[in-house]
Amino acid sequence: MTARIIDGKAFAATLRGRVGARVAALSARHGLVPGLAVVLVGEDPASSVYVRNKGEATKAAGMASFDHRLPADTSQADLLALVDRLNRDPAVHGILVQLPLPAHVDAGAVIDAIDPDKDVDGFHVINAGRLAIGRPGLVPCTPLGCRMLLEDALGPLRGLNAVVLGRSTIVGRPMAQLLLQADCTVTICHSRTADLAAECRRADVLVAAIGRPAFVPGDWIRPGATVIDVGINRVVGPDGKGRLVGDVDFDAAVAVAGAITPVPGGVGPMTIACLLANTVEAACRQAGVPVPGDAA
Repeated sequence: MTARIIDGKAFAATLRGRVGARVAALSARHGLVPGLAVVLVGEDPASSVYVRNKGEATKAAGMASFDHRLPADTSQADLLALVDRLNRDPAVHGILVQLPLPAHVDAGAVIDAIDPDKDVDGFHVINAGRLAIGRPGLVPCTPLGCRMLLEDALGPLRGLNAVVLGRSTIVGRPMAQLLLQADCTVTICHSRTADLAAECRRADVLVAAIGRPAFVPGDWIRPGATVIDVGINRVVGPDGKGRLVGDVDFDAAVAVAGAITPVPGGVGPMTIACLLANTVEAACRQAGVPVPGDAA
């Protein structure tokens, strides 16, 4: 068996196109231009590239982009003051504070200060609570993208056994909640799970989000299962060159699974696309107008 490759890059491009059409419809019908503010503290190279890519994607979709780049020694009080100004700015519908923050800043306090209705990362405790009890809210972008890829690949997910490797508040836990909402039977596994291999082998859907390169071997995967690899790990090969790998041993898994996301080109591109979709949704809620349909 050779697994079908789930092309997240292509799906993300389609989603960005739909977002652009929705933005155009909002502007034409309501004079509403969704605005996304991204805050970067310090000069972490990876974060800087990510923030630049977000800004370019926001503008390409026809939305307003507000970048705030602050020095690494910015005080927590000054950062919170900026968040407060963005909360009150009617042109800003989504706020994203890029993580990680410098060690002297309490990231939890900053996230808690963001208006939940502008929290397009979906990290605020109120949005986490909304997701947990099934109320409408903004959902973390990476797990939202994973669910989209799964439903595109498999159709309705109801009745499937889903195993999520990882219990982070950013991916693992919200991923489990989204799968529950899709009527899957969900198991969350972690570093204290007694027999991790056996749990994985039961899965119709396996979502790996633990941040350990090639941790999941091929013989942990049930033949025909669908594998979503959230991991993005940089490793150095024998030739001294760096490359990106996932949390799943791709070469082994592709011979067993029914479908699998590659790294790169799988889940990663979906994160920014879902961020744009969340910003449109946030703008519509704040303006009290419906999100335009895909035919708009």
